[in-house]
Amino acid sequence: MGRGSSQLHDGRHTAATLLLSESVHPRVVMEVLGHAQTRTTTDTYNPVMPALGRDAADRMGKALWD
Repeated sequence: MGRGSSQLHDGRHTAATLLLSESVHPRVVMEVLGHAQTRTTTDTYNPVMPALGRDAADRMGKALWD
């Protein structure tokens, strides 16, 4: 794989990580990246997902108890 391919991959990874961290639905990220299945996206970017789960739990807590 040449340097250009590596830079393209890095850009795709950055885009996916930023989109997921901004709470863009994984289905939308899947379509942006051109993955055939949502599972490909969620499996590939699984390290980002726990932070999103914590954010969702925090938001639910605020909605219920604030």
